[in-house]
Amino acid sequence: MEQDFGVCRLSLVPLLYEPANSRQVGQLLFGEAYEVIDRSHDNLWLRIKINFDKVEGWINRNHHHSIALEYFEHIIQADFKITTDVVASILYKKNPLSILIGSIVPISSSELFKMDQQLAFNGESKSISQKREAEFLKSVALKYLNAPEIEGGKNPFGICANGLVQMVFKISGYPLPWDLQHQAESGKKVSDIFSANVGDIAFFKDQNNNLVHTGIILGDDKVIHAFGQVKIDYINEEGILNPETKVYSHTLAKIRRLLP
Repeated sequence: MEQDFGVCRLSLVPLLYEPANSRQVGQLLFGEAYEVIDRSHDNLWLRIKINFDKVEGWINRNHHHSIALEYFEHIIQADFKITTDVVASILYKKNPLSILIGSIVPISSSELFKMDQQLAFNGESKSISQKREAEFLKSVALKYLNAPEIEGGKNPFGICANGLVQMVFKISGYPLPWDLQHQAESGKKVSDIFSANVGDIAFFKDQNNNLVHTGIILGDDKVIHAFGQVKIDYINEEGILNPETKVYSHTLAKIRRLLP
């Protein structure tokens, strides 16, 4: 197969487990770079690998925006801006396009070479590599509040538990894997809930001790997580407590710390 690379030039592209009518395993946001690693027999679907977290899945050929290897390598090395507005508008090829929080816009302090497309953006953003503090991370997390829980989602109009954690940390300057098990190996161990800080990541288990859920600790015995929708519940040494029903929805397994 001829080598092919791409960059997302739409607001949002679903990434599917199999070609056509399959469950969603992830999403591409504007500006995310990827490599094409396979094609369906009818050539209508492309299997891609996202450069940021190596997640693989199928996208519709009509959603593919092909770029040269040289530009792909530039994108993955450049310290571009990541957007922090829930929704922002850009001018792309002189037409308006709405993009979602966590999108990558090809603007950096050192333009290594000419952009291959015309693009104008004046919303709120920060450099991808810039690491921010716990209060900034908390403010980003709250922008996803009330987003519906959707498998494979990573945007404020539909997101999953590990997608919420990955996106909040990515925007704050801390790359995290997509997979829940790999997220749980990131950073440093926190001994117990009483030692937890704002911005620590809590992981939760089922009856067989398998990790099944995650959320971000906000302080004041509260956690933000995607469960039905992105919501704030209480957290203690047992797990997540719904403040209205007084019922525990998840059992605490471990806590990890990425922030210094």
